[in-house]
Amino acid sequence: MMTPEEDVEAHALRKQGWTISAIARHLDRDRKTVRAYLAGERQPGARRPAGPDPFDDIADYIGQRLTDDPHVLATALFDEAQALGYPRTYPTFTRQIRDRRLRPVCPACDAGSGRVPTTEIEHDPGEETQWDWVELPEAPWLDGGTALLLVGSLAYSSKTRGVFCDEDDQPHTFDGIDRTVARLGGLTRRWRFDRMGTVATIGNSDRVLSSFAAFAKHYGVMVDVCPPRRPKRKGVVEKNIDFLTRRWWRTADVATAEDAQRSFDIFCETIGDARPRHDLDGRPSTVGALADHERLRPLPATRFPATLEVTRKVAANATVSYRGNHYSVDPALVGVQVLVRATPGTGQIDIVDLATGLLARHRLVTPGQGAIVRDGAHAMALQAAVLAAFTTDKPCTRKANRPPSPRAKELAAAIRGDDGAPGDAVVIDLASWAALAPEAGR
Repeated sequence: MMTPEEDVEAHALRKQGWTISAIARHLDRDRKTVRAYLAGERQPGARRPAGPDPFDDIADYIGQRLTDDPHVLATALFDEAQALGYPRTYPTFTRQIRDRRLRPVCPACDAGSGRVPTTEIEHDPGEETQWDWVELPEAPWLDGGTALLLVGSLAYSSKTRGVFCDEDDQPHTFDGIDRTVARLGGLTRRWRFDRMGTVATIGNSDRVLSSFAAFAKHYGVMVDVCPPRRPKRKGVVEKNIDFLTRRWWRTADVATAEDAQRSFDIFCETIGDARPRHDLDGRPSTVGALADHERLRPLPATRFPATLEVTRKVAANATVSYRGNHYSVDPALVGVQVLVRATPGTGQIDIVDLATGLLARHRLVTPGQGAIVRDGAHAMALQAAVLAAFTTDKPCTRKANRPPSPRAKELAAAIRGDDGAPGDAVVIDLASWAALAPEAGR
């Protein structure tokens, strides 16, 4: 069997006037083989069958079985083929199924494979906002952990905004949507989500959770949940997430969550909104220009009451950090894990110890201000603790002579079994040695 490269070379040499014998010697092939390839009787890469293929006898049966059930295992079909007298091995059997393309494609399973045709969905201005979570790895303020960013995109203009959240539970989803909608400039008529556990039930019903339904009614929007196994329904937000993670996050120089939020907002307002687009008439435009024509409704006067809870560790200065600010607690709690609880709209924050109850309540400061909010009693207690630990003593010298104390010697004697009596002590008398020396010399 000649390779495709040898077949090409043989045809080229033949057209250049070479004889079949010369070509055979050059390729180290038999003359009959070269003659058959030049005559088109044999194809490169295909072996001449040694005899009739036994799969021909069962091809119709296997094809019918796969038509009836496209998901039947090849091992099960091989067992049936052997019962019908098929003599070849299992790899040969499966190769025949692949080469003959006997297994049909299941339309239901092939919907999300990328082999089905797709089209762009037109959206009217102010019609839909698409939502999705994105995980950003290697966050510096989380010691290399993963940060959570909730992203919302207007389907018509592709305007995108987002906020960082501590958790992806339902209260933080409510808070993130409210803060993102404010950055987008208002409310569309509909919100589209994938199958988020905080939005809808995970199953075949696709029903919106009652708690999220109350949240949507508060804002007066309709909720659409993408059906299962039908991707690409949120193409606007998914493409924007791919853009911002590659263009912004990969090169973002940020050290804290507040830095990341400011950097992301600036990126969206400048680079993100400057992306080229076309309006409905086909004229060149930008994301920001199209966003100016979005027909958005204002947010409600009050935020939806959802209590946010995060775990924090009390710092050495007896404060707890929350969204770029620090709130005081009793100094005795330094190093203790506490629960920070905040309800948007109330203007206050509670710091709670789950074992003992409420520890402190403070007014909620605008996020990212770097403010330190201290209660008067906490400030006095912290001052007293700092003064109590303050000392003017000279540090110990490293080269002082400190032999064992009398008490240490008593303890050492007790360990040796020595009660310290004079008769038991070993005494070296040089006079005794001097008296014995003359006798030893004689």
